[in-house]
Amino acid sequence: MLSILLLAGSCRKEEAPDYEYYVSREFKISYSAPEIISLLNLVSAGFPEVNVLKQYVTDDVDVYKIVYTTNVAGKEIKASGLLCVPAGRGEFPVLCFQNGTNTVKSNAPSENAGNPLFQMIEAVAGMGYVVVIPDYPGFGESSSIVHPYLITVPTVRSIIDMLFAVREVVSNEFSGIELKNEYYLIGYSQGGWATLNLHKSLEQDYAEDFMLSGSVCGAGPYDLKMLFSDMIGSPTYKMPVYLGYIAYAYHIYGQFSNSLGDIFNEPYSLRIEALYDGLHTSSQINDQLTISIPELINKDLIDGFSTSPEYSSIRQALEGNSIGPWKTMIPLMFIHGG
Repeated sequence: MLSILLLAGSCRKEEAPDYEYYVSREFKISYSAPEIISLLNLVSAGFPEVNVLKQYVTDDVDVYKIVYTTNVAGKEIKASGLLCVPAGRGEFPVLCFQNGTNTVKSNAPSENAGNPLFQMIEAVAGMGYVVVIPDYPGFGESSSIVHPYLITVPTVRSIIDMLFAVREVVSNEFSGIELKNEYYLIGYSQGGWATLNLHKSLEQDYAEDFMLSGSVCGAGPYDLKMLFSDMIGSPTYKMPVYLGYIAYAYHIYGQFSNSLGDIFNEPYSLRIEALYDGLHTSSQINDQLTISIPELINKDLIDGFSTSPEYSSIRQALEGNSIGPWKTMIPLMFIHGG
C-alpha cells in the first residue's frame, strides 16, 4: 500500500501545470547568430543604420507558434502568435510587436514566420529579448472568425492574454530562460494603433502584472472618427480597402446599427463581405472598389456624417475605438512619415 501511495504522489508531481492561458506550442523556424548577421547585412544595403545592431547579436533564435485562450465578443476562443526565444540561457526582457493591416489569413505571423518583415522582428531575439508577435483574432488559430479590425477590446485583450500565456509557457517549458519584468512595445499602422492602445492599458490597468518600459508607435490611426471623416470628405481616396475593412468589421461585431448599404453605394455594398474573406490582398480589394468617394460612399453619409442622427452610432463606434488622451509616465515615441 505504501509503495502505491508513493507512486501516486510521484505521478502527481510530474503532471503538466494547470495553465490558465497557454494551450500548446509548435516549432516553426530557427536562426543561427551568423544567419542573423547575414540578414542584417542584407537589410543594411538599403538602410545603413541597421549596421549598428550587429554588435548586439549574441544568440541563436528559436521561433514557435503558440496557441492560447482569449475572449472575443463574449466567447472564449483559441488564438495564436509567434514566440521567439534566445537559444542561450538567461533572464530577458520582452519585446511585443504588433503588425500592420493585413487582409490575407495566410500572411499572419504564425502562418508565415519566414516573411522578411517578421524575420527582422524575430531576429531581435538574438540580441537579448524574448520577442512576442501576436496574430490578432481572426488569424492563425482563430482564422475561422472575422478579424475585429480596429476594434479596441478584442485587440487589446488578445495581446494581453498572449503575454500571460508567454509568461506561463516560458516559466514551465523553457529551461534556463526567465522573463525579466521589463516590457517594450512596437507597432506600425494598425499595429501603431494597437501598440498605443496596449501602452495605455498596460499602464492604467495592468501595471501590477507587467512593467512597461517604453513603446514606439508608427503611423497609427489613433483618432478613427477624424480619419473616417477625412476619408469620406475627400474627392478620392487611394486605399478604399481601409474603408471597407473598418465598415465590415464594425458591422459584423455590432459596433454600429447602420447597414453596409447605408455606407456604400451599389454594387460595392454587395461586394464587401466576399472581399474580406481572408483570401484577397489589399490590392485585389482596392481593384474591386473605387478610389472615387462619391461613387463609393452613400451621399447621405458624406453630407450627414458629422451631425445627422441617422449616423450617430457610426460616430460613437469610431469615437469609442479611438484612443483618448492621458498623461503617460512611460517613454513613448511616435513616428510618422510623408
